[in-house]
Amino acid sequence: MMVLIFVLSSMSRLPPGAERVDDGVAHALEYGVLAALLLRGLADASWQGVTGWAAWLSVLLAVLYGVTDELHQAFVPERTTEVADLTADAVGAMVAVGLIRTWQSVVKAQHRTDCDVAPD
Repeated sequence: MMVLIFVLSSMSRLPPGAERVDDGVAHALEYGVLAALLLRGLADASWQGVTGWAAWLSVLLAVLYGVTDELHQAFVPERTTEVADLTADAVGAMVAVGLIRTWQSVVKAQHRTDCDVAPD
């Protein structure tokens, strides 16, 4: 995902059709996926590893990568660095990780409910 973001950021003009997606939405989606992948890696791909610490670290790492991406764009012709893009990156990362943590809570609650039911 980081390579994809870097490649897209290196282009002076985005591929045809990319302008159909709002820039803020695109940033939020890209960094939401990045944060989710970082969380999966930090959690060793297990629900037990999805801790609050891993969640915050994945958001922090995604946002830090967003900072480097914005700095990189300062050197790409016809591209600019924008605080709004970094804000969208951070929002996307937080929303994605928040959804994963919420889903984790639902799965844990369902598992507890299933374990409490006596077999027939």
